[in-house]
Amino acid sequence: MGRKLVIIGDPGIDTAFALALALNDPDLCVLGAIATGGNVEADQATHNMRVIVEQLDPRRWPRIGAALPIPYGMNGSAIHGRGGLGGVEIPVTKRHEPLPGDKVLSELLAESPRELTIVNLGPLSVLALTLEREPHLIEQIERIIAVGGAWRVPGDAGPVSEFHFACDPKAARFVLHCGAPIQLIPLDVSRQIVLSPTDLLELPEPEARTCQFLRRIVPAGIRNTANEHGIEGFHLCDVMGVMAVARPEAVTMTRLAADVEPHGEVARGQLIIDSRPRPSAHAAMIHVATAVDVPAVRMYIKDILASSV
Repeated sequence: MGRKLVIIGDPGIDTAFALALALNDPDLCVLGAIATGGNVEADQATHNMRVIVEQLDPRRWPRIGAALPIPYGMNGSAIHGRGGLGGVEIPVTKRHEPLPGDKVLSELLAESPRELTIVNLGPLSVLALTLEREPHLIEQIERIIAVGGAWRVPGDAGPVSEFHFACDPKAARFVLHCGAPIQLIPLDVSRQIVLSPTDLLELPEPEARTCQFLRRIVPAGIRNTANEHGIEGFHLCDVMGVMAVARPEAVTMTRLAADVEPHGEVARGQLIIDSRPRPSAHAAMIHVATAVDVPAVRMYIKDILASSV
């Protein structure tokens, strides 16, 4: 069995791509795929998570956790399309209704103490609520990898705020301060991974189920990103959460003092890095991704998809 992890995500296109890699990587064992709202509302997020797992149909299915009914007042439809998966409507086989995500996370941590890496690819609400209710679980976490925040680059939800942090800044702040080992991947690094139209056409194993699914949902993301940002390609931000587990040598981490602004009309959700020689005692000491080996990421994507089912 490979490295055990739980993925929490607001399943839009990049979360689907990240799951496609994680579920096809023989060195990873995804025990849980927990949905959260963010890019889409809670019910749609749960539906999307079930769609992704069913479409990929991995050798070992993760436990699916339903999104909690948290209203964020934000959505990612401008980039991810109607429904969050490029406007593609895909039914699911209703075998059973999944348990709430916080319940699934609690059970998985109890079953694999000190072995689980939590890869958070959306708002940090589910993780924060679970740890607030059961603080003893913090000691059972091997580490937390969170894709979120923006440091030296503009935000994508506001001038200085990244979408995941802006959805629930109090949860982001709580998790950064929770005491578990944290690796944070901000927009500075995650936006360096871009899938171009040519890359999409050249995905390996065109007949494989995984690549067929990705070819259905990614084109809308490429079109919408061009319309919104004038960029020819789609940002695979969430893929970096998987990379930090699968190829840690490709991601440079620096220990820094960090915090999150929980309030404000302009700066709500801002990631604050205190780079002074003597940072504030109130800041959380975490590891922040400051560089990425882009060719290594692209090679990893190619290798995993070439062997996908």
